[in-house]
Amino acid sequence: MPARVASAGVPLDLAKAAIVLVHGRGASAESMLALADELAAGSAEDAQVAFLAPQAPDNTWYPYSFLAPIAQNEPYLSNALQLLDDLRISLDQSGLPAERVMMVGFSQGACLALEYTARYARRFGGVAGLSGGLIGPPGFERSYPGSLIGTPVFIGCSDIDPHIPEARVWETAQILEKMGAQVTTRIYPGMGHTINDDELLSLRQMIAVLSA
Repeated sequence: MPARVASAGVPLDLAKAAIVLVHGRGASAESMLALADELAAGSAEDAQVAFLAPQAPDNTWYPYSFLAPIAQNEPYLSNALQLLDDLRISLDQSGLPAERVMMVGFSQGACLALEYTARYARRFGGVAGLSGGLIGPPGFERSYPGSLIGTPVFIGCSDIDPHIPEARVWETAQILEKMGAQVTTRIYPGMGHTINDDELLSLRQMIAVLSA
């Protein structure tokens, strides 16, 4: 496995699906395993899912806001994206191709997971961006050449999130839809920067389909 990766759930050699959990700024891989517990709650007893949470150097994937000019966050952003792809390749070598892998991120981790999805486009098992959006300053011209080939994508965010402008959430959904993803977007009035029960339920449903 690339870098340090915390894990929960079943071993990879027994897993039908892998859920990659990408933590936010200042958080840790271990903190994301608490989310794994929430996502596993209520699942079938025979659900064979592995949860993997990579650790960012110094607990941060890139130093500045996701709305900053791309160059300001380099080379950290490119290194972080490569780390996720190294993990994806490692899972493929373990018998879990991308279509059996779901990327889930929160906050800075959501931004990274969504940007990875667009830049390394293919048919993923699923993608969830919780309080996040594609990376880059307002008005940034994007060109993603690949196709997501029907990948189910869930994007959830508050309308008053202090870090994520609602307009960026809708822009992200539109871009991923144009790339061929099946996108569900939910804006929660007055929620703030957190994860709610509706988002957890939606992710559990995606995981159930993926691991069936």
